[in-house]
Amino acid sequence: MIDLLLKKPLVSIVAVLTISLFLILFSSSSPFSAPPFSTITSFSDRPEIWSLRRVVEWRPCKWWLHQPPSPLSAHSNGYIRVDCYGGLNQMRRDFCDGVGIARLLNATLVLPKFEVAAYWNESSGFADVFDVDYFVQKMNGYVKVVKELPAEIASKEPFRVDCSKRKGQFDYIESVLPSLLEHHYISLTPAMSQRRDRYPLYGKAALCQACYNALRLTNYLEKKGFELLQAIPKPFLSLHLRFEPDMVAYSQCEYSGLSSTSLKAIEAARGDRKPWTGEASRIWRNRGKCPLTPSETALILQALSIPANTNIYLAAGDGLMELEGLTSVYTNVVTKSTLLSNEDFTSMHGNTKAALDYYVSINSDYYIATYFGNMDKMVAAIRAFKGLYKTLFLSRRAFAVFTSQGLRGEKLMEALWKAHRDDFVTSRGSALSDCFCEFQL
Repeated sequence: MIDLLLKKPLVSIVAVLTISLFLILFSSSSPFSAPPFSTITSFSDRPEIWSLRRVVEWRPCKWWLHQPPSPLSAHSNGYIRVDCYGGLNQMRRDFCDGVGIARLLNATLVLPKFEVAAYWNESSGFADVFDVDYFVQKMNGYVKVVKELPAEIASKEPFRVDCSKRKGQFDYIESVLPSLLEHHYISLTPAMSQRRDRYPLYGKAALCQACYNALRLTNYLEKKGFELLQAIPKPFLSLHLRFEPDMVAYSQCEYSGLSSTSLKAIEAARGDRKPWTGEASRIWRNRGKCPLTPSETALILQALSIPANTNIYLAAGDGLMELEGLTSVYTNVVTKSTLLSNEDFTSMHGNTKAALDYYVSINSDYYIATYFGNMDKMVAAIRAFKGLYKTLFLSRRAFAVFTSQGLRGEKLMEALWKAHRDDFVTSRGSALSDCFCEFQL
């Protein structure tokens, strides 16, 4: 046998890898090992999801956090203002991308313009949410930042550049740099799907520094966030639950068993977005496109052995529907509206409310998201940056597939447990690979 393996090195390698994988999967220290999973006989036997040992963590890459930034050119090619739209976390994502673009183009960054939107109940700007002086200080050496434009430029509006199809370094150099050199002051909104992997390290380092190390809330919001954090019973789970009328309408999903009030709200928000029906509806749902209802969320939390008496901070916007589906199972649920004074709560706009949810979530003992949106990605990454790894994204796809297969009761709970167990121990989705590197434990 040994002679055969020596003559066939490929066979030898496969054999060694197979044996190694077997030992990893079934060793007593492995999170995938048979105990305690093979001995589970009922729901109550499953350990709480947070007790599992992780095998992978995402940590800030050394090339941007522990190494000095590449020297900036003495000459700037002009000024760039990033115009940001949507909710707070979408605007934050756009601004971070804009910082990277400014570095790629050797430009000076102007403080961004935040959209004033009635839809988001919003009127606050960048300086109302983030500490400007702290940002400028932390970005020193990564990109040039000015709080005010020179007099000869400040009197005119920037030249608007369409970046909807610009995603990589050479896209910006070939298509945006000429406009910057010609007009000296431009504004842009980065495309949603950036190819940050195509950036040189100095461009990525500027983006990473801005997003995860330079954006701090204003002193006022930090103070309010700390007061809110202190008022929440400990330990606690921050749950980002998304089941608002516009969210459901946008998903084009249909739900049975909702109240007439919820159905009317969803229908009012649909507009031209009609829900999928028949086989298309099943395929769409099984792809994980449908938001989890509060009752579905409660069921998954139970499957993960999260106790019913867990203190839960509900990080959610206004208009959340069917909340009793969660609170009938998990009774210790608090929100910012119940913990803040009426004066504080009513004086806040969309961005400042979202900022408080963000602050509480990055400092919570546990964080669970029912979606994988801009806030969830940002919170998970910041938690990884802070060394807080008890973070989990509930799988809409797994829930849809298992229920479409007819799983119910204990079989459904066991399937949900296994799917989320694997996600948690491998840190799936817990940070962005652009700025964080995988670390094997």
